[in-house]
Amino acid sequence: MIDLDNQTDFNIDISSLENIVEDLTQKDIELIIVNNDAIKELNKEHRNIDKATDVLSFPLEFEMPNMPLGSIIVSVDFVEEKAKEYNHSLEDEFKLLFIHGLLHLLGFDHEVDNGEHRKKEEELINKYNLPKSLIVRNS
Repeated sequence: MIDLDNQTDFNIDISSLENIVEDLTQKDIELIIVNNDAIKELNKEHRNIDKATDVLSFPLEFEMPNMPLGSIIVSVDFVEEKAKEYNHSLEDEFKLLFIHGLLHLLGFDHEVDNGEHRKKEEELINKYNLPKSLIVRNS
């Protein structure tokens, strides 16, 4: 299940995201949708990077039964910008960023792995018939 905290007026079909989650984990996910100002503050506070970003993931530090896997925070401003730049729908761009964040919660890390994160993203992008732009921009 996805626990949604939408701090914007952006509308997203949670059921399509639930299908993605169910394919990868039985754990709940907290999904927070914010604007660039809010994600910039979180990025600065938690990663010491003073700029907005598209998606942040915060896995829970400990495992307990019935606890969520963690939180995914998506900037709707980035969703709108990248959807326009890559010429696809807002919903598709949101799903791409959601998948990227979800894989981080599951322990994938493109910054240190040997391509496993990218490979899993590509697999999910193909499975859900999503645009290939995430693969292209991360190559």
